[in-house]
Amino acid sequence: MADFSAKDVQKLRQSAGVGMMDAKKALSDAGGDFDKATELLRERGLAKMAKRADREANEGTVGSYLHTQNDHIVMGVLVELVCETDFVAKSPEFNEVATDIAMHVSWSNPLAVRREELDEAVVAKERELIEREAVASGKPEAAIPKIVEGRIEKFITEQVLTEQQFVNTQKFEGTVGDMVTALATKMGENIAIGRVSRIAVGE
Repeated sequence: MADFSAKDVQKLRQSAGVGMMDAKKALSDAGGDFDKATELLRERGLAKMAKRADREANEGTVGSYLHTQNDHIVMGVLVELVCETDFVAKSPEFNEVATDIAMHVSWSNPLAVRREELDEAVVAKERELIEREAVASGKPEAAIPKIVEGRIEKFITEQVLTEQQFVNTQKFEGTVGDMVTALATKMGENIAIGRVSRIAVGE
């Protein structure tokens, strides 16, 4: 098995502009070699997304999802999915993905859309709690930093929308970010999740 970490996958994702599953596969196929993995992505045409990400995305749609319980609506979600052209914004597949993401958000309730948008104070508090738990459980002092980093990484992937595993695995296997990347690759445009709003009765 190739030797690479979650940070290596994240670094490749950011530098090449690809989804998590594509970055993982490239690193695995390259035996953990970052430069070779980048070259593999170029050969597969996936790294082109990095250039597309710089193009303006001023068109798009708003996907929506309403959850009903006992004949009345108890939750509503709106998701802004942006793209470059009106042609793509009006396409059935683009609108279907926006709706799918809204449905996913109703279930997952993410704290942020992207990793860099996650509140640093929330991460710091979670880090402190994890460290206290590790110390209290009697873990070796030398192992605690690695334990904390591993659990913080897990926390982030569970709370950030683009890094969450899409809830309907029968429809798409991978993260929400991977699903958007796959759509962008197919459409040949810069596509991204914009604003997200989730309202639930009693929350």
